Amino acid sequence: MSGIYQVMESILPFSWIQYDFMKNALLAVLIITPLFGILGTMIVNRKMAFFSDALGHSAITGIALGVILGLADTNISMIVFGIMFAFALNKINSRNLVGTDTIISVFSSFSIAIGLVILSQGGNFSKYSNLLVGDILSITPKEILYLLLVFCGTILFWFLCYNQIQSLSLSSSLAKSRGVKVKLISNLFDIFLAVIVMLSIKWVGILIINALLILPAAAARNISENVREYHGFSLLFSIFSGLVGLIISYYINTATGPTIVIIASVIFFSTYIYGNKIK
Repeated sequence: MSGIYQVMESILPFSWIQYDFMKNALLAVLIITPLFGILGTMIVNRKMAFFSDALGHSAITGIALGVILGLADTNISMIVFGIMFAFALNKINSRNLVGTDTIISVFSSFSIAIGLVILSQGGNFSKYSNLLVGDILSITPKEILYLLLVFCGTILFWFLCYNQIQSLSLSSSLAKSRGVKVKLISNLFDIFLAVIVMLSIKWVGILIINALLILPAAAARNISENVREYHGFSLLFSIFSGLVGLIISYYINTATGPTIVIIASVIFFSTYIYGNKIK
């Protein structure tokens, strides 16, 4: 890591880059935001905003289970529970039941309530309150390495399965007619989404992680004329929001996650207004 930090200091001659916690946060942002930009386009295309929001809320139950089991690293319980929760939500979605959004809302509410009850037992929830808005400045080099491994796996999955995911987002019936293994691809996508959301919760925050997944992709769709532009703008907006939000939060001493969301929201509204003007 020291070599990377030296390169960062030479490229970015700013005062804030001299601190180790800011270097760690910058690396985390450069890994997390591209992942959000990539996955966000598929979430928006497949109309899974409510799904990803429910998944984010379930993280607190995963942490609670880790506490009950006495795990030193609650990331394990979060990821396992998140994958199981994603599969449950996916099964509900696949049945095309009337009021699916209501059922998902019930699942989400029930899940977060269980987590809050467990973690607040004995008045100890204050120890976990930072999960609501996250704290990316506390990320460690070991955790950055975990994110990097997930990033590499997601990019590999993206290149191998992009066409299948794209056809699935258009129509599951069309995808099936073209020989796409709809259930397998959908489950794999849900696994990557669950892992990324769960690993990012502690640094991004339960309340705002869905906004960071949705806003860059939604902003990109406002001004894109083709699929290439859509994905390119989503990546650009996500990385830009992360970097600018991190720097601004350092200078004005605010929580990083919400600051990034504000930047992403400004981009969304700007592209919305611009997109309507040129149409």
